[in-house]
Amino acid sequence: EVDDIGTEVLPRRTPAPAWVPTAKGEEGDFCLRSSDCAAGLCCARHFWSKICKPVLREGQVCTRHRRKGTHGLEIFQRCQCAEGLACRLQREHGPADASRLHTCQRH
Repeated sequence: EVDDIGTEVLPRRTPAPAWVPTAKGEEGDFCLRSSDCAAGLCCARHFWSKICKPVLREGQVCTRHRRKGTHGLEIFQRCQCAEGLACRLQREHGPADASRLHTCQRH
């Protein structure tokens, strides 16, 4: 189609390329970024690819990164804690040398 000045008129909406998934990925589906996954899931590394994994709930073990950028070095990444939760050192009521595990906890 050509308009009055002789330039091509682009369609209002360009169709998505064939490789772009039309539905959000479910748990275990391959992804490129978290927005490719359904609600409650994030896109995280699993071996040398990335798949949709569940966002962590309260009490689940999480990964606390001491240095920025170390998240990319993991072979098996975990998702972040769900909204309203933070990854903190697990509260132990035992000996001083208690576990160094971090879990998702309420703020």
